Amino acid sequence: MSKAVFIAFSLFLVCANMKFAMAAEKPSIYHLREGDTVLVSVWREDSLQKQVIVLPDGSVTLPLAGRIEVAGLSTPEVEQLIAKKLKAYLPEPIVTVVIAGIGGNSAYVLGKVTHPGPFIISGPLTVLQAISMAGGFDKFADEGGIKVIRTKPDGQEILSVRYKDIISGKDMSTNIHLRAGDTIVVP
Repeated sequence: MSKAVFIAFSLFLVCANMKFAMAAEKPSIYHLREGDTVLVSVWREDSLQKQVIVLPDGSVTLPLAGRIEVAGLSTPEVEQLIAKKLKAYLPEPIVTVVIAGIGGNSAYVLGKVTHPGPFIISGPLTVLQAISMAGGFDKFADEGGIKVIRTKPDGQEILSVRYKDIISGKDMSTNIHLRAGDTIVVP
């Protein structure tokens, strides 16, 4: 095999591996949640443009379209639903849905941290990062008793966090990636 062919083949393998690595890291499409804000517009129908918050029941209400269940759907899916409802009033509605706020993508840190409370998950976020965002532990925190409470369709799950193993680098498996609705409790 010539040197040029070898180099070309090597570059091909590197590029292919990079493509697969980038595809593996790409987050899945965002699905709307209660508390999110969306801007809905219909082409050439300025009177139908409206910014709405997804209600606790997972719905939004829009002019002409009425009440629509949107929680758990992506923006393209919501666009199709709204367009379908508007076809009774408009010949070929072109609907655009833009996420204006991700208030429904929240998690919480409670207990003995400097600044407990809710925060928005705007990207991948771990327990350690969330505790840092909450200002770290106060002087009475029990670092060995940290838990994550996660709500699932069949109830709640309690996940233990081994903080000392995480910060020592011994075991990172309990540095849990947070999901919307998770609550970190620091006793």
